[in-house]
Amino acid sequence: MSGPAHRRLFALLSGLGRVSLLLAEIFRSIILQRPRWSEIIHQLHFVGVKSQGVVSVTGAFTGMVLCAQAFFQFHKVGMDTATLAVVSVSMSSELGPVLTSLIVAGRVGAAMAAELGTMKVTEQIDALRTLATHPVDYLVVPRVLASVIALPLLTAESIVIGIGAGYLVGVHLLGIDGTYAWANMIRYTQASHVIMGVIKSSVFGGIIALVSCYKGLHCGQGAEGVGKATTEAVVITSISILISNFFLTLILTKLLP
Repeated sequence: MSGPAHRRLFALLSGLGRVSLLLAEIFRSIILQRPRWSEIIHQLHFVGVKSQGVVSVTGAFTGMVLCAQAFFQFHKVGMDTATLAVVSVSMSSELGPVLTSLIVAGRVGAAMAAELGTMKVTEQIDALRTLATHPVDYLVVPRVLASVIALPLLTAESIVIGIGAGYLVGVHLLGIDGTYAWANMIRYTQASHVIMGVIKSSVFGGIIALVSCYKGLHCGQGAEGVGKATTEAVVITSISILISNFFLTLILTKLLP
C-alpha cells in the first residue's frame, strides 16, 4: 500500500475509533449523570421548533410531486385511487424520515459543528475543563438527546403534511375520487410503515448530533478549520443517513410484522 493511501486508511480508522469513544462517553454520561434539562429544552427548541418551517415545506412539496408522478403512471392502467396509498406508504417509511433528516442535517448539523468548532478555536472548551465541567456532559449529550427526541416529531409532521398535500393535489387538481383514495390509503398503509419511519428518524437524529459534535470538537485551528469541519459534518452526516437507511430498511422489514 502506498504512503498516501496508507495515511488515508489510518486517518479513517482513527476517526472511527474517536467517534466510537465519543459515543461510549455519551452513553456513560446519559446513564450516570443527571441530564441538564434546561439545556436539553433549549436544544429541543433549536432542533425541533425552529426546523418546522423548512420541514413542512419539504414534506408538502414531496407529497405533492409524489402524488402527481404516481397518478400519471397509475392513470394509464386505471388505478387512480391507489395514488394516495403510494404517497402514504412512501412518506411514512422512506421519504419522510430520510428527507426530513437530510434537511435537518443541513440546518442543525452545520450549526452544531460550527458552534462547537468556534468554542474549540476560542478555547472555551478548555475553559470548561478547567472548571471541572466535562464538555461531553455539558455540550454533546443535550444535543444528542434533543436530536433523538425532535427528529421523530419532525418526521411525523412531515408525513402528515405530505399526505395531506398529496390528497389535495390528487383530489382537487387531478380529479381522483377522494373517498376511494382515502379508503385505499387506510387499507394499504400499515402501522409498521409508521413505526419504521419513527425508528429510522431517531437513529438519524443520533447520527446528525454525533457526527456534527465530533467534527466540532475535533476541528482545525482558525476560521478555515471551523469551515472545513462544518462542511465535513454535513457531507458525512448526509452520506451516513443514506447508507444507514438501506440497512435499517432491510432489518426493520424483517423485524416488524
